[in-house]
Order: sequence, then C-alpha cells, then structure tokens
Amino acid sequence: MAPLRDRLGEAIFLRVAGPDGPEHRARIHDTPGPRWFEPDSPIGRVHGDASMFVGGIRALLLQTLHPAAMRAVSEHSGYRGDLWGRLARTSRFLAVTTFGTAEDAQVAVDVVRAIHDRVTGTMPDGTTYSAADPHLLRWVHVAEIDSFLLAHQTYSARPLDAAGRDEYVAQTAEVTRRLGATDVPTTEAELRDVLGSYRHELRGTPEAREAARYVLLKPPLPLAARAPYGVLAAAGIGLLPAWTRPHLRLPWFPVAERTVVRAAGGAAVGTIRWAMSR
Repeated sequence: MAPLRDRLGEAIFLRVAGPDGPEHRARIHDTPGPRWFEPDSPIGRVHGDASMFVGGIRALLLQTLHPAAMRAVSEHSGYRGDLWGRLARTSRFLAVTTFGTAEDAQVAVDVVRAIHDRVTGTMPDGTTYSAADPHLLRWVHVAEIDSFLLAHQTYSARPLDAAGRDEYVAQTAEVTRRLGATDVPTTEAELRDVLGSYRHELRGTPEAREAARYVLLKPPLPLAARAPYGVLAAAGIGLLPAWTRPHLRLPWFPVAERTVVRAAGGAAVGTIRWAMSR
C-alpha cells in the first residue's frame, strides 16, 4: 500500500502546489532559521491538515459574496483560466507564513502587499475599490479563517479545544496585520462578531454566481478526479451558512448535509490525509 499512497499523495500535492511545489516544499520546511510559529501550534495543525481542502472551497465561495472583493478577483485574477495557478500561489503563501522561516515569511507578505497595491478599480456605482483597503483585507481574512477553522473542527482527526481555537485566530491575525488589515479578531468570539458585521455588505452578484459555478462545476481536472472533487465541493457547500445559498443559487438539504455529505466528506478528507501522510 505504501507505493500507492506515495503516488496518490504526490499527485495531490503537485495539483495543489504546482510543478515547482517540491522545490518550495524543501525550502519551506528544510531551511534552518527562526519561524513565526511552532509546527504543532494551532496554526500549524489547522493549515497542515487535509481538512483545508474543504475549508478552501468554502472560503472561496463565502468570499465571493462581498461585491468589492469579487470585483477585484474578477478583474485582476485568473480564476477562469488559471484556477490552479492561483490555488498554488495561495497555498504557498499559507505554507510559507505558517511553516517557513521568519525571513521567507516576511518576503512573502511583502510580495503580496505589492500586488495588492496594484489591484484597484471602480464598482458599477462609481465607487472605487482597492485590494489594499484594510476593511476589504479583513473580510478576506475572516472568511478564510472561519472556513479553515470550521472545516478543521468538522473533519480533522484532532479538533482544537476552545483555547486552541482562540490561539489559532490570534496567530492568523499576526499574519493579516502584516498584510495591512486593521481591527483583526484575535479570539473565536471576536471572529464571529466581525463576520456578522459584514452581513449587510454581502450579496450574490452575477460575478459571484459565475465564480461559484466555475469553482464547483468546471474544475480543470481529468474525469477520474471530478467525482472526488465533487465530494469535497459538496462538503464545502455543506459548511456554508443557510443564508448564503439563495445568493449563490446553491441548494440547501440540511438533513443530507449532516449525514450523507458529512460522511462522504469525512471519507474523502481521510483518504487525502492518508495519501499525504508521508
């Protein structure tokens, strides 16, 4: 079984991290030097777990509900033609800031800040947006962190206790403040409050629904991989709040999501965890 596990794990890793993933993996984990976080601290446990596959899908869908954030992605990012390239860059940033040396983590933050400074535009009503806007950065952050944490608590083999969840939120806040966000939550309770404060700004725009359809129905994957991806996508949808479904025109089957989808998602995440354990 070991050769099968190795082949499957490497295939998953290359799909997510990109063709130069092994080089980046070696630099991130093998370069000596101080780190921002300990590997077995809450941020390392969450970001290093296979449940991130489900959390990432939920985060993408939830983030689309902010019109300014979605407009920035639609006009400046390659989610249509370069979905996997964007995924590789995002996963690399998370890996470097979580597990890499402090020097490399700061370089990654500086690169992202420089990119954000160039991402500007105009909304349909004439107002302007900027990816460097602290308010917009905070939305992207809380949507991500809430998704990663919820997926971890649902599908991880080692869920965090209350203190660990608070520490995770505080640790991720350190990274996001370096990106330019302000008033970032540092406890789980604050995270819930901040998420709620954005509710009146969120809605399903045509761009949001197009992005959701693309992520869920048009993954650039071979046919053999689409069924497992569909299970992960269903698990991600199953963790979205019910109020988001009409905005993105997604179904809501509460009983099935708590039973069939949860069981299938657990099996898929467990298989990925097994495959990548080496």
